Amino acid sequence: MLTIENKRILLQEELDSKKTPYERNILGQFGTPTFLAQEILAHSKKLLSDRKKIKFFDPAIGTGSFYSALLANFPKDRIQRAEGYEIDHHYGNPSIEFWKGFDLKIKLSDFTLDSPNKENLSNLLICNPPYVRHHHLNSKTKEQLRSLCRKVTDIDLNGLTGLYGYFLLISHMWMEEEGIAGWLIPSEFMDVNYGNKIKQYLLDKVKLIHIHRFDPDEVQFNDALVSSTVVWLKKIKPPKLYEVEFSFGGTLTHPKFSKNISTKILRKESKWTRFPMLEERQFSEEPKLSDFFSIKRGIATGDNNFFILKREQIEKLNLPIQYFRPVLPSPRYLKVDIIESDQKGNPLITPHLFLLNCKLPENEIKENHPTLWKYIEKGIELGISEKYLCKHRSIWYSQENRDSTPFICTYMGRKKNKNGNNKPFRFILNHSKATATNVYLMLYPTKLLNIALSNNPGLSELIWTSLNNISLDILLEEGRVYGGGLHKLEPKELAKVPASTIMNFVPKEIKPDRKYRQLSLF
Repeated sequence: MLTIENKRILLQEELDSKKTPYERNILGQFGTPTFLAQEILAHSKKLLSDRKKIKFFDPAIGTGSFYSALLANFPKDRIQRAEGYEIDHHYGNPSIEFWKGFDLKIKLSDFTLDSPNKENLSNLLICNPPYVRHHHLNSKTKEQLRSLCRKVTDIDLNGLTGLYGYFLLISHMWMEEEGIAGWLIPSEFMDVNYGNKIKQYLLDKVKLIHIHRFDPDEVQFNDALVSSTVVWLKKIKPPKLYEVEFSFGGTLTHPKFSKNISTKILRKESKWTRFPMLEERQFSEEPKLSDFFSIKRGIATGDNNFFILKREQIEKLNLPIQYFRPVLPSPRYLKVDIIESDQKGNPLITPHLFLLNCKLPENEIKENHPTLWKYIEKGIELGISEKYLCKHRSIWYSQENRDSTPFICTYMGRKKNKNGNNKPFRFILNHSKATATNVYLMLYPTKLLNIALSNNPGLSELIWTSLNNISLDILLEEGRVYGGGLHKLEPKELAKVPASTIMNFVPKEIKPDRKYRQLSLF
């Protein structure tokens, strides 16, 4: 005989199958696995008073995985009230029918557009909010959500925040004083700049109890490469100074690592994912890469398939080569770490790729370069000109300026990759005039370093060797990681990487002029 949870799983699978992965991705609909829901509700028992009646609330209830786990972990007579919201009728109506006969009230509505009253405040809020990225929220919706968050918490969330951040802050008004909340959310907020406002809420508006981060190599959701975290908090005025439990890997009950971290440290540290494995970051006068380089992302073309062509395609279409510049292929197709050049500055690699980069207005192209105009027209017909990046350029087919540089780093990768080298990041020595797309980071030498490189052609290889000798652990510590073990480095993160070994090769007059300083983030 099937249990109620087994029946719910069948319902979830049936409803999921009637939507495309793309449709569910847009709405951030990733159902919570049973084992995870059960573990979260089991853990909540440790945080609740034994005698307290439970007023359960889930603002994104779906088919009720957390309610099912609630029933499995608490006796029926202890559950005073259970309520939830579901915005999507595709899941909401079947869920209402499924739980008919149970003491669960499901409202088919957007909870962010509703207001609680004293009678329906919760003391146990458990939620896996929709993982909707900020660019899927229109400007009107985003401003309404930001306005409500300001009203509820007096915190203005960054415009790059995903929908889960708004859920977290808005839910504050749905909780009783001393109520407990457990949030299953992406761990990205712990590292990114737009997560600072979420951290501010967790440190200033509630008492942060525990953050458990699952091992990114052990993805919790089969249909989303998201590095997941469970955040536990209590709605009380927090003490000025206290410790928060940080755990990593394994399960909530049996983590691989666990350590208590002072809120004083958390206010200074921009990357919370360093805990619990690493110690507090210390002030250091050691030179950083930012002392020697200005680091930028490569070019975001708007549509690589349209703007990047092989030499054979350019010749076949009889396009004027002067409006193309050499560009590196993606890292998986770049088999070498030193790029040699021909006399014209073209990289001696395959495939030979070129980036369309024309600054001429359409009327000049139409008059003087008919074959290029025909290609531009094709881009208009295909809707390339209306894509976000292209649409916001003064000339939709012109590219941002990114000069070539001798030093390039891959932007993301996995420890366990197809090349078998266990290096998610590679430093490339580029002797050509090729630029790079945004799957690379481009390290532009400072003015003094550029002079030194001009005077000593062999210096570039010494610096490149030094970059490759940077410890992988240091690079990973400054970067961030996503589900499935995908590591990523942003320009500002790479800029903070220690670079003392470079000092052994550069002239003495090139002195580091930047220092890493611990500052309060909030």
